[in-house]
Amino acid sequence: MKILHPLFMLTNKIKYTTTALLLTASLSIFSQEDSQDIGALVTDRPDATEASSTVGKGVFQIETGGLYESFEESAIKSDNYVYNTTLIRYGILDNLELRLGWNFIEGVTKINGNKLDNVMSGLTPLLLGMKIDIAEENGTMPEIAIIGHIFPIFSASADYRPEYTGVDFRLSLSHTLSEKSSLGYNIGAQWGDDSLEAAAIYTLAYGYSITDKFGMYAELYGDLPEDSSANHYWDAGVTYLVSNDLQLDAYVGTSITEGQDILLGLGLSYRIRKK
Repeated sequence: MKILHPLFMLTNKIKYTTTALLLTASLSIFSQEDSQDIGALVTDRPDATEASSTVGKGVFQIETGGLYESFEESAIKSDNYVYNTTLIRYGILDNLELRLGWNFIEGVTKINGNKLDNVMSGLTPLLLGMKIDIAEENGTMPEIAIIGHIFPIFSASADYRPEYTGVDFRLSLSHTLSEKSSLGYNIGAQWGDDSLEAAAIYTLAYGYSITDKFGMYAELYGDLPEDSSANHYWDAGVTYLVSNDLQLDAYVGTSITEGQDILLGLGLSYRIRKK
């Protein structure tokens, strides 16, 4: 989802310590940029709404962070700590990017406050995919991109290896409402994980620039499986633009239906421009 930063005239837009240090160190390595001003980076985090634009040819962008979520029912509490939610995006054409992502999770279960010994930990299936720009914003017509991912079973740790290969695709659309605000939304479908049941997916996010550096967003998102109950969530967060190529974020959320009592996250995104 794009948070507009008026200083740079942007018109369009679960997942950290080692990565953050490496990114910070790389600021000095990649400080020499080309003379072309391509504005501030546009990210696919921290919200669930994917941006309707690609990173651009030759651009390498890393979006990473960490999060905590919990759910308690009948004295059984599940805590998930996601120490790494990294998405790597690389533009091979002006309108086409390749995408690679992975999460490292530790899952803890407590019964009546007592922690069980069988702690789950490991990598979830890799995310492999691409995003293609298919239309620019023009008046009332939104900017549009199409995104597709596959999640191969063999790439996951034993604790998080699903029964089926996952697949998802979505259309990402966005409207510029004003110099300071925008609306982004995704619609699509997903299959796999531990069921072959198809599920429709949706997101709707509103972004607003508080200042030239600070932005905020609020979002609704969820999925509607064919033969199961629908899942609906909300989240909201803030972003801070350190520079055109570095953004920090923080967010909080929960579910509207059952399934998540609290979601807390922090992250950063860093862009390396082509020489």
